[in-house]
Amino acid sequence: MESKILKSLPVLFFLYHTTTATSASPHWDYDDPTPWWAIEDTTQPAPRSYPYAECGVGQHQSPVDLAAVQLTSKPLNQLAALYGADTATFFNSGHAVQVNTSIGYSGGLKVGEETIPLIQFHFHEPSEHVINGDHFPAELHFVHINEDGRIAVLAVAIELGEEHPAFQTVLDNMPTQGGESNADTGIQIDPAVFLPQQQSHNNLEYFTLAGSLTTPPCSEGVQWYLLADPITISEAQLEQFKSFYTNNARPAQDVNGRAILSNK
Repeated sequence: MESKILKSLPVLFFLYHTTTATSASPHWDYDDPTPWWAIEDTTQPAPRSYPYAECGVGQHQSPVDLAAVQLTSKPLNQLAALYGADTATFFNSGHAVQVNTSIGYSGGLKVGEETIPLIQFHFHEPSEHVINGDHFPAELHFVHINEDGRIAVLAVAIELGEEHPAFQTVLDNMPTQGGESNADTGIQIDPAVFLPQQQSHNNLEYFTLAGSLTTPPCSEGVQWYLLADPITISEAQLEQFKSFYTNNARPAQDVNGRAILSNK
């Protein structure tokens, strides 16, 4: 396990700096995501002076409008969320409400015979993926990174309905300032409580397609798994969530001939 963690450290460092507001990277925000690719780092020579260029030139960018993607049903790898209770770190990334797993956390996403470690999960309002241009109220992303750097994101749509007790725990313990962590609560959270309860967590129904990170640097090579069923939060919880971030969602990107596969 220790060697696995050590091999993952460069990847973890990369992910941290793509999801936080730091002085090491040029500032970006959601006011107008279109020109992310053109943000210049004047401390670096070309072409490194445009660290987010892939946001503009990439051909497999995320998110997408699911109604615009060709859907194909076929036998796929079994998908299992093998999570478990963990001592959570509540992290305000400066762009999203985020929960980081502990260094020794063993939970992950099992795709076929391979298990990819869960590093963090975070929330967007409204949803990033849309259907015919329509958003869900919010969307949850579980981010998994393998020791070779490959990234898999499990996405869950969020609708309004019953209050979600674990989401309330996240909201009540989240720092109000971007870049701050709350790691001293000792609170245990099982990420599996954020999965749809009507599905077997050992055999999830999902859609999958190739994509990218939805925040700068918009790196491609990310495999997306979108669950077929949503979870719910209450309207009051959505309003509390929006007191941290609102409209922290990248617009749908061009499909560019991609297909989406379903195991349903």
